[in-house]
Amino acid sequence: MTRVCLVGADDVDLRFELLSRETAREALSTYDLSRPYENTIAVDTVSVGAAVSLLNDLNWYLVRFADAALAMEPSISETEWLSRDLAEAVRNDEVRPAETDEYLRLYGVDGGELVEPLFVRRSDGEVPEYDLRDVDETVTVRVTDEEFGR
Repeated sequence: MTRVCLVGADDVDLRFELLSRETAREALSTYDLSRPYENTIAVDTVSVGAAVSLLNDLNWYLVRFADAALAMEPSISETEWLSRDLAEAVRNDEVRPAETDEYLRLYGVDGGELVEPLFVRRSDGEVPEYDLRDVDETVTVRVTDEEFGR
């Protein structure tokens, strides 16, 4: 199962915006929605391909209401997310799963909310510490080399 997590923009109630629009509501209707962090929506799909397809179906809404779209594929990592672009590159066989772990975007989690991302590069298998502020935990997102530093 590939998990998808949509991260809402700061000034938007993502759940409301998606579920108040018929097309987005229909695209999400077959999934059980959860909320792993404040202003996020997560669903479980059957594969990376299904996750990317769902994100493509929701693209119009994601551009307007989301800061990020993430996918977690257990065959790649059980603890780290893939950015939407990286998930799509893996699905299209443009990037091998073993080559997805160098470039990272770390989010701090403060009071259940994802806060300001920090771009880092994994070195010798180690992830640098999140140092933008004190946080309860961090969320690691693997990104493409093109996304690195965006």
